[in-house]
Amino acid sequence: MAKIRIEQVKSKIGSSSRQKKTLEALGLKRISSSVEVESTPQIEGMVKKVSHLLKIEKIK
Repeated sequence: MAKIRIEQVKSKIGSSSRQKKTLEALGLKRISSSVEVESTPQIEGMVKKVSHLLKIEKIK
């Protein structure tokens, strides 16, 4: 499977509690934190819900 790098670029302040929990489930805790994860349908759905707070980069 392909991997993606997800970086939080905006604050979660003002977001709904559901969006905050989604960021936490992705492993993002603060601005500029990043994680590399497998690109599964579940992860892609989570990223789509909070895409306005993230920067996504595909890794080969």
